Amino acid sequence: MFKKILVGIFAIIASIGMAIASVNINTATQAELETLPGVGPAKAKAIIDYRKTNGNFKTIDDIKNVKGFGDKTFDKLKSQLVVSGANAPASAAPAKAEKPAKAEKPAAASAPASSQSAPAKADKKAKK
Repeated sequence: MFKKILVGIFAIIASIGMAIASVNINTATQAELETLPGVGPAKAKAIIDYRKTNGNFKTIDDIKNVKGFGDKTFDKLKSQLVVSGANAPASAAPAKAEKPAKAEKPAAASAPASSQSAPAKADKKAKK
């Protein structure tokens, strides 16, 4: 019984340690990023430079857009990465706005002339 309690306590402590070890890639300093396994000064700087240029990461998967971070590196780090914009520094560049989609042309304009209604035909005759 005592052994089960110790194992349970150890599991709780280990899970708390993992939660604390998470690094928010939107707010982490270079030194904090370097605590991640496989992330040295160059990769940490690349994350910060990407963040300055493109704004905050929306998901942890976005780190794969940073040079030097592929699927293998991401798989090693994903359990330790967190993304949160609430604590983002004011100096972070805003995310690029997406262009609105172009509106499609109305279906009536592409219909054959024979299927057009009488007012549409009359309108065409008036323009001539």
